[in-house]
Amino acid sequence: MSNTYASLIKDLRKKKGFSQQEMAGKIDISRPSYIALEQGKRELSLSEAGKLADIFGVSIETFSGRNIQNIEKYKQMIFTFLRNDLASDDKVPKTKLAKLLYLADFSWYYNHLESMSGMEYRKIPYGPVPDTYFRVIEELYEEGKLDIEKTREGAMLISETSSGKRESVNLLNSSEKKLLRDISKKWKNKRTQEIVDFAHNQLPYKICSDSEIIPYELITQEDPEYVY
Repeated sequence: MSNTYASLIKDLRKKKGFSQQEMAGKIDISRPSYIALEQGKRELSLSEAGKLADIFGVSIETFSGRNIQNIEKYKQMIFTFLRNDLASDDKVPKTKLAKLLYLADFSWYYNHLESMSGMEYRKIPYGPVPDTYFRVIEELYEEGKLDIEKTREGAMLISETSSGKRESVNLLNSSEKKLLRDISKKWKNKRTQEIVDFAHNQLPYKICSDSEIIPYELITQEDPEYVY
């Protein structure tokens, strides 16, 4: 296990208010062995990772180091944002939608130390966005589930079609849906440039190099009021 995941275990423990002794007992190891886990001096077994996942309410991938992308869940996040009354005409700028998805994934990580969708976000001039985003939008458009309208100014406006409105969002749990609603409410009446500036001024985007994949762990260093 890398030192990165050692620090994640420590952060999760502190969020839950458990002592090191309590955690050692919960996963059936000695306190010195548990301390070695938090210090990155001892490998985490699969059995221990499973127990930690159950205790903290996260996926086992959080501790295995694998970032599993859930494309179908990502699509459902898109539909959910489009249904959250973001605009009076139900049309959302493509760039703004990308930033809303970024804020959702990184703010979910801030509280749960795992991404909602598992997407990898890259630093590009227009902001943090997964390479997958453009492909997913195009795919949903070709399937007749999204409509894309180009304005005179060149902005791309995204909206659901009647077919898209019938798509399920069953992969999102109630807590995830609430977060998406909260993010929608905050940014509903904001211009695209405002959310772009907000994302660009966050620590994860600011300190990464151009075209670099942005590590989710960086968001944990952000002040709570600047997470979304």
